[in-house]
Amino acid sequence: MRSPGARLSALTLAAIVAPAAIVAVLGWLSLRQWQVAAELLFREQARDVASMAAQKVDMMLRHAEEAFLDRLQAELAGGDDRPATLDRLVAESGFVERLYLIERDGRLRRPAAWRDPADATLFEPLIRALPPAAWDRGGKRQVVAGTPVCLAVLRAAGGEPVLAAYARDIERLRRDVLAASLAGLESPTIVAVLDEAERPVYSRASIEHAERVLSVELGDALPGWRVAVYAPPGTTPRDVVHRQVMMFTGAFAVLFAVIVVGIALTWRLMRRETEMARLKSDFVANVSHDLKTPLSVIRMFGETLELGRVPDEARRQEYYRVITRESERLSRLIDNVLDFSRIEGGRRRYERVPTAVEPLVRDTLEAFAYPLEQQGFKVEVTIAADLPEVPMDAEAIGQALANLIDNAIKYAGPERVVTIDAHREGERLALAVTDRGLGIPPAEHARIFEKFYRVGRSETQGRRGSGVGLALVRHVVEAHGGTVTVRSAAGEGSCFTLWLPLGGEER
Repeated sequence: MRSPGARLSALTLAAIVAPAAIVAVLGWLSLRQWQVAAELLFREQARDVASMAAQKVDMMLRHAEEAFLDRLQAELAGGDDRPATLDRLVAESGFVERLYLIERDGRLRRPAAWRDPADATLFEPLIRALPPAAWDRGGKRQVVAGTPVCLAVLRAAGGEPVLAAYARDIERLRRDVLAASLAGLESPTIVAVLDEAERPVYSRASIEHAERVLSVELGDALPGWRVAVYAPPGTTPRDVVHRQVMMFTGAFAVLFAVIVVGIALTWRLMRRETEMARLKSDFVANVSHDLKTPLSVIRMFGETLELGRVPDEARRQEYYRVITRESERLSRLIDNVLDFSRIEGGRRRYERVPTAVEPLVRDTLEAFAYPLEQQGFKVEVTIAADLPEVPMDAEAIGQALANLIDNAIKYAGPERVVTIDAHREGERLALAVTDRGLGIPPAEHARIFEKFYRVGRSETQGRRGSGVGLALVRHVVEAHGGTVTVRSAAGEGSCFTLWLPLGGEER
């Protein structure tokens, strides 16, 4: 059955994750709509850029051709059709590669022969296809666009028609016309000019990895050629939305992870607080039991003495000793609880004075003389003769030692032996309490000094104890600048050692 804390954590997770998932879906749908709108706007803007570039190139090329033809017409009207004059006009035009002047009957006027055999194949079909009306239109010029050939009917000095046929120089066209007209065009996209075979003739930047958006016809000046607009890598609306989706997904993943970690930490804290509440409840029950036991013994022996049922003086003295020992045990229990309360509130103070170790050990053992004798314990005490007086709070160290002896009695095994050893190791006093009892598994060593914690085994849980004794031992020893260590294994007994600095330094 699931605990209330687990159910609460699951409901909390669902209450947080469900709205987050709805927000994520709505955000994704919104991004998709934004992508569609952005792509439409992007294409419209690209079309405007392409149309503007095509108009600009067409206008500039037409202006250059008209200027060239006007100058050629002027030279012909003046009767100057010398080869040198024609070569100078071609050189100054900026885009004309080869120029031929042709008579109406199809004969070459200037130069006398085709400069390239391929020109005959290129120009002659165009000349034959020229309608007769084009020759008779007086001073009007007819520009016939080809790729890359143009024809124009001009008038010589005598008024006879002369056909000017010329081929465009693609390299000079790219440099002097296309670059001049498109280089200053401001746009985040890449504008390129493609010929009739879709080969790039000019582009403002490399289009190797760019995505083609659209293209438009360049115009009558260059039929079949197109102005294309390309989006640089990563700049299309699709790429931008993809980055937004990745960022949104990453942020959502981080948010979800934070939520999960927060819920896990909250659940862990709730479980810890629940466990702490249970341990405190057990502590109260155990302390009540520990207080009740000596009180019952004191009451029983007191009532027996009060009723005069013990006529023998020796037995009366024994009863008096039992009452005294149980009273001392009751005092130790109350002192443990009070000291634990002071430690929790940060009010515990220690008065260190040089103290002899052996009398402290003997006095502490004397308080356990009756239970040790009654339960048949063998006590072995070894105290080094060279021990100096150690700066300590004798009452606090005695209480810590008493807790260790009390544990040795409570968790004794079949072999009832308690050994107390005190000796010097370097600049520290080693005060060890060893028993041959139930022992402690190594996995529990790190936790036995926590408040309220008790070793989770059936043979120990049924024995009395408050769960604060070892926590008090550690606090007392660490307050004296020392440490406490344990060496134990299940079924092999335990050895707790208090390490106290001989100089009494505080940590």
